[in-house]
Amino acid sequence: MNLQRTLGLSLVAIALAASYGCGKKEEPKKEEPKKAEAPAAPAETVVKIGHVGPLTGSIAHLGKDNENGVRLALDEANAKGITIDGKKIKFELVGEDDQADPKVGTTVAQKLVDAKVAGIVGHLNSGVTIPASAIYNQAGIPMISGSATNPKLTEQGFKVTFRTVGRDDQQGPAIASYLASEAKIKTVAIVDDATAYGKGLAEEVEKTLKAAGVKVVASEHGTDKTTDWKAVLTKIKGKKPDAVFYGGMDATAGPMIKQAAELGIKKVQFAFGDGACTDEMSKLAGDAAEGLICSQAGLPTQAASKAFLDAFKAKYGDVKQYAPFTYDAAGLLISAMQKANSTDPAKYLPVAGLDQL
Repeated sequence: MNLQRTLGLSLVAIALAASYGCGKKEEPKKEEPKKAEAPAAPAETVVKIGHVGPLTGSIAHLGKDNENGVRLALDEANAKGITIDGKKIKFELVGEDDQADPKVGTTVAQKLVDAKVAGIVGHLNSGVTIPASAIYNQAGIPMISGSATNPKLTEQGFKVTFRTVGRDDQQGPAIASYLASEAKIKTVAIVDDATAYGKGLAEEVEKTLKAAGVKVVASEHGTDKTTDWKAVLTKIKGKKPDAVFYGGMDATAGPMIKQAAELGIKKVQFAFGDGACTDEMSKLAGDAAEGLICSQAGLPTQAASKAFLDAFKAKYGDVKQYAPFTYDAAGLLISAMQKANSTDPAKYLPVAGLDQL
C-alpha cells in the first residue's frame, strides 16, 4: 500500500513539472554554492629506526630474531597511528648486516648515521657493539642493545648508549657459583672464542670459580669461526676436568660438544653462557647437547608478555633468543619520543629521561 502511494505521488509531481514547463519561461538556474572540500589528511612523517646485527653467517638466526623483535614493535606502533608534535608518524625500519664483524659493524654504523636514523637498536655482539657505539655517540644518536652483555659497553661514559639485557659480570658469577655449589665441581677447563663477549664472560667465570676454590686445569682459546675443536679437546681430555666452560656462541659451541662426545670425553659437565643457550644447540650438537648447563643474562621468553609471544609467533615463529629485549628497546625509543613530543635525538634524549636509565 505504501509502495503504491509513493508511486502515485511521483507521477503527480512529474505531471506538474511538465505543465509548469509549458506555460512559463525557464528561468536561469542559480549556481549552487560549492561545498567546502574536506581538509586533506596530513601526510605521514617517516621516522627511521635502525637495527644492526648479523643477518648472514653462522649466527644469522640470532641476528634475524633480534631484527624481528624491532620490526614487530614498529608495526604495532604504526597500527596505533602515533602523532608526535602534531604530525602523524610512520616508523620505518632500516636494517643493516654487520656480519658479527667489528670492522663491518663500524662501517654500517656510519651508514645509519648518514641515513639520519632517529635511534638504533643493536648490535648483537659485544665485540661489534662497543666500537660501533663510539660512532653513534659522536653523532648523538641513542642506541640500545638487547643482547650485548660485556660491561665495557655501558662503562664508556657515553650518554647515548644503553642495553635492555644483563651484563657478563652478573651472569658469569651466577653460572660459576652454580657449578661450584650445586654441581660440586673441583676442577674446570676454560675455553673462549677470543671475542669481547666470549673472553670477557670466561674471565668472569674463572674469577668466581677460583674464589670458590675450584682449580682451573686448562685455559684454551679458539675464535668465533672455530668449528674444529679436536686439538683443544684432546689437551683438555688429558687434564681430566670435572667441567668445561666455554665462552662463545652456539655456532661454535655446538660442534665443540659433538666432537667431545666423539673423542670419548664423558662424565664432564659442559657449561656455556647465553650465546650458546639456544635451541640451535640441539641441532648442531645432536644428542651430545643433552645435560649441558647454560646461563642467560635475563630470561627473555619468561619476561615477555603472552600478547608479545603470540604476536611474534604468528609472524615469525618461536623466539630464538633476545627478540623480546630488542622489542622492548624499540619501544623505549618510541616512548621517549612521545614523552618529549619530538623525534629529534637531541631533544628526546634528555627531555624523556632516557639518559638517566
